[in-house]
Amino acid sequence: MSLPLAGIRVLDLSRVLAGPVCCQFLADLGADVVKVERPGTGDDTRQWGPPFVEGDGPSAYYLSANRGKRSLALDLDQPSGRAVLRRLLERADVMVENFLPAAREKFGLSPERLAAINPRLVSASISGFGRIGPLADQPGYDLVIQATSGLMSITGEPDGVPMKVGVALSDIIAGLYAAASVLAGLVGRSTGQPGRAFDLALADCTLASLVNVAQAALVTGERPRRYGNAHAQIVPYEVFATSDGHLVLAVGNDRQWQRFCAVASRQEWANDPRFATNPARVRNRDALVPAIKALVATMPTDDWLRLLDEAEVPHAAVLPLDTVLTGQQAAAREMVVEVQDRAGRRYHLLGSPVHWAGETRVIPAAPPALGQHSEEVLREWLATSDQELVGLRASRTIEQASRS
Repeated sequence: MSLPLAGIRVLDLSRVLAGPVCCQFLADLGADVVKVERPGTGDDTRQWGPPFVEGDGPSAYYLSANRGKRSLALDLDQPSGRAVLRRLLERADVMVENFLPAAREKFGLSPERLAAINPRLVSASISGFGRIGPLADQPGYDLVIQATSGLMSITGEPDGVPMKVGVALSDIIAGLYAAASVLAGLVGRSTGQPGRAFDLALADCTLASLVNVAQAALVTGERPRRYGNAHAQIVPYEVFATSDGHLVLAVGNDRQWQRFCAVASRQEWANDPRFATNPARVRNRDALVPAIKALVATMPTDDWLRLLDEAEVPHAAVLPLDTVLTGQQAAAREMVVEVQDRAGRRYHLLGSPVHWAGETRVIPAAPPALGQHSEEVLREWLATSDQELVGLRASRTIEQASRS
């Protein structure tokens, strides 16, 4: 199978999550992604555990963002390492980095320098607050970004404390925006445009992700409040406790509301002008939602699922993650795959969410050991001789993994 980005060379100079997620997606699409890491330690997430794969294996955190890549352990603090990097940049199609400003300048990764090295290079620079603005020098940590972007202020129970999302969502969103930017740059390049240098800020990407909530604040000039698991503009659209668990109701229009009232034997709600339309239900949520909660709590989850299925009312049981990972839907979509690393360890890995009609899925390569492909990459990309490799190893400019 020929993947869409086959033949595209990507230098992944990023660490932790946003940049690695971007480059992992490019690897899923077929790009040759070389992860450039510091010898000896590599990506910080290699040590972010437990859990680790049994047998002195890598951390689960590292595995989550590095499938399908090759690892080059290259010391950029040495002039010889930066010389190798420059040669790699000359031959790369894409470069992704998330260095702080001082390191970015030291390594020669400004847009002006990159354009001089390789005018066709598409680059993405990912940072907490962007490369311009009063906070440009500040490091970006997902928790800080969730706090300063407004996301935490609208997340959590109405009378509780501001709450972060359960995963590093700002990193994930920025990584996907970066990948989309890179793909746009490659399309532009294919039409004769020069390479583009994209500036992605976690703060910008997170703010953009607030969509209707942020837009409502712009329209009204009012500060949004937290709704917990409820929705600001749709009712009922939240979590309800059953007699033995939890389910969500997602009643998105008045036809669905009528069907819910019928299956719940509450026709009086459908006829009540306070609840007949969604704007009315939103205005009167304090009267309606407690009544729905009391009703839903009278029956077990499975009974509600059967009734709501028959009535074609959008709903779902709230599933724990382990159930999702071992469920039929994840299996059918091949969202969990088994891989084997160079040490012979077999373990399960999250798969790519991207499918192609009529094509057989490709099992990704296991995330690489630190420096696993150092010499292989330099031979392929730079035609580096054995003698030069010996010198690079002796000076500790590169590190070749002797084991996993």
